[in-house]
Amino acid sequence: MTDAAMADTLSLEVATPERELVRELVSDVQVPGKNGYMGILPGHAPLLGLLGIGTLTYVSVSDGKKRYISIHQGFLEVLEDHVRVLADVAERAEEIDVQRARAALQRAQEEGLNPALGVDPGAALLAMARAQARLEAAEQK
Repeated sequence: MTDAAMADTLSLEVATPERELVRELVSDVQVPGKNGYMGILPGHAPLLGLLGIGTLTYVSVSDGKKRYISIHQGFLEVLEDHVRVLADVAERAEEIDVQRARAALQRAQEEGLNPALGVDPGAALLAMARAQARLEAAEQK
């Protein structure tokens, strides 16, 4: 790859404690940060941050396709030409069981709306956000 092509790419790594999901060259990355989404392009200023819950998207240099990964919290490190995502939980869109994610979302909504079940409202909201992020990623594939 030429120096000019390298200047237009980022090395992206996405991993969880269990496995590595991505290690490839990309043209851009959009990451769910703790306080909203962040777009990262080659040459980005160095950054350390907390991840939120949402869908990480990136465009692969190898085939130009946009890819989607459901991310549930963790850490982000950005260097000039490198993005490292260390997520607590992450799933590629094609790995997500849509029916199971829909059932989890419905269950979390019911638990959150019914205080008699004794579920912590904060836990129910977190479960809803995780299920929603999984569905959003899966529906993009």
